[in-house]
Amino acid sequence: MPQFLLNKRLILLLVGVIILVALIGFSLKDERNLSWPEQFIKDTTGLVQSVFHRPAQYVAGFFENIQDLKNTYKENEILRSQLNQYMQLKERMQRLEEENQKLKEELGIVNEGKLSHYEAIRGTVIARNPDKWNELIIIDKGELHGVEKDMAVITAKGLIGKVKSTSQFTSTIQLLSAPDRENRISAVVTADNGKVFGLIEGYDKDTKALEMKIIETDTEVKEKQMVSTSGMGGVFPEGLLIGEVMKVEPDSYGLTKIAYVQPAADFYDIDRVMVVKREAPIIDLNDLTNKEEKE
Repeated sequence: MPQFLLNKRLILLLVGVIILVALIGFSLKDERNLSWPEQFIKDTTGLVQSVFHRPAQYVAGFFENIQDLKNTYKENEILRSQLNQYMQLKERMQRLEEENQKLKEELGIVNEGKLSHYEAIRGTVIARNPDKWNELIIIDKGELHGVEKDMAVITAKGLIGKVKSTSQFTSTIQLLSAPDRENRISAVVTADNGKVFGLIEGYDKDTKALEMKIIETDTEVKEKQMVSTSGMGGVFPEGLLIGEVMKVEPDSYGLTKIAYVQPAADFYDIDRVMVVKREAPIIDLNDLTNKEEKE
């Protein structure tokens, strides 16, 4: 009995394999027509795929777009940070180049011997009142550094003013552009046939030029001629560059001539200065003027 059952199972298994192979071969035929169960299953599967595939694809694409936006935002943040760093670096390089150029100009003055007879005290502008921008500046050098009242103050380009007052660590500088008639400077014009002396007595805001009252002389003053300190006033050393002559006009009374001098230094943009200490004793120009008037 058990042997019969075993043979029966083998026969059934063999018949099943034959039927399965036949079905597979039948389904692989290209030109055959699908049966209605196969058509139903295939159509149902296609419908289900079309119903669920597209929404699933849209959802997947939506999340991919969100991820792309996040990545783009992060990249923009990185690029913005790098751009800010680049702009800061560029600005710093520009400041260093300007400072380097100014240091070269200052070094050139010393090497050329223009300040060989004077002691120069280097300083930096630390304060400037917007209401008195063209009048006063404050530097970081004072009495402890050897700065004294009425010392001449220059930049690498030329004369800008004098020391008005001092403290232990700072000094207040009065600029040549300050509207102060007592701020006189004994100056000289290097003319073709000699020297023409005069006094810087004011500043014209319209032309942005210094007003130089020319002392009576037979030598003619022309445009483009250089103007420097004469040293005759006893306040400033001799030979400090002031500027060049722009034009010459008679004064309002027609008695003397006024030379308008274009300053060599830039009074608007000042950051580094040199206080020039004169070796000769300082004489007050106002005292000399008063003395001459009394005589």
